[in-house]
This record gives sequence, C-alpha cells and structure tokens, in this order.
Amino acid sequence: MISHHRLDRTFHALGDGTRRAMLTMLAKRGRMTASELGAPFEISQPTASKHLGVLERAGLLSREVEGRTHRFHLNLKPLEEAEQWIDRHRRFWEGTLDRLGKLLNEMREHEGG
Repeated sequence: MISHHRLDRTFHALGDGTRRAMLTMLAKRGRMTASELGAPFEISQPTASKHLGVLERAGLLSREVEGRTHRFHLNLKPLEEAEQWIDRHRRFWEGTLDRLGKLLNEMREHEGG
C-alpha cells in the first residue's frame, strides 16, 4: 500500500516546472551538485536550495555531502509509486466510462426498437 502522505509530497514536488526540470537533468546526467542544478534557472541559490529541499523531502533526491559540495541523485521509487497510483485510477475510469458507454448504447437501442 502506498502512503498517501508520500504521494502528496511526490505530486506537490512534481507540481513545479523548475523541480521537474531539475529531475530531468538528474535523469540525464546522474549525480549533480546543487549549483549545477540551479544554474539553468534565473533563481537565487536559496531558492534553488528550497526546490531541492522539496524534492528531497518527497524522496525524489538523495544528497551526498563531500565537504562543502552537495551532490544529488535521482530516486525512482516515489515516481514509480505515483505511476502505479495513476495507472490504477486510469484503469478504473476507463472501465467506468466503457461501462457507461455500453449502458447508453443499450438504452438508445431499447428506446429505438
């Protein structure tokens, strides 16, 4: 069973374009420093750190500290859990809409015939 609190943190973290871009960068490059992750954006270092903190609290990042250098790498488990949740709900709604469509077709045939 997936914790709703973990899902809430994951979806909150993914709700921001800067954070999604940071995750994409990590997916492509592997480990990156905080300054490398913040560099492409027109944001201050404290703002970049706040974004990284949100991602870290969601479990999407792990941090390694080497002296003054903080390196981050991507953790896929929260993304996999979010994907499972989305897939389960997608299948439910697709099945529900298919059943509704069948019912409407049956009702239309019954009225017409």
